[in-house]
Amino acid sequence: MPRLSRYMVRASLVHLATGFLIGGLMLAHKAVPLYPTIPFLLGWHVHALLFGWTVQLAFGVAYWIFPRLSSWGFAHPRGYPELAWAALLFINGGVLLAGPGGLIGGTPAMALGTFMEVLGVVAFGLHLLPRLRPPLPGG
Repeated sequence: MPRLSRYMVRASLVHLATGFLIGGLMLAHKAVPLYPTIPFLLGWHVHALLFGWTVQLAFGVAYWIFPRLSSWGFAHPRGYPELAWAALLFINGGVLLAGPGGLIGGTPAMALGTFMEVLGVVAFGLHLLPRLRPPLPGG
């Protein structure tokens, strides 16, 4: 498994644990009020589980599994790894910025974090685009 895939899968598991912890805290807060700002963790819970875990796990596996391009004349057999590394940084940075942004009432922080996550998705899509092979003629 390539190094980038390992980093993406490990980071996604950290986001999964964080999202479950925050979700458990919010659920416990419904039964016994713990702290008044716990309901504001919902944004972090959503970003950690949606982008941090689900999207990043899919990207890590896709980077590993999708066909290589060595026969297509690319300099690197996996296409454009710089864009995939940028996706890793953008997604994790976006989750870390958008998540706590809800706690401080920071709509600009949440908006910037979400924008960074979208940039990560676009960067990985651009990385993956040349690795998609057209169907062979006749079947």
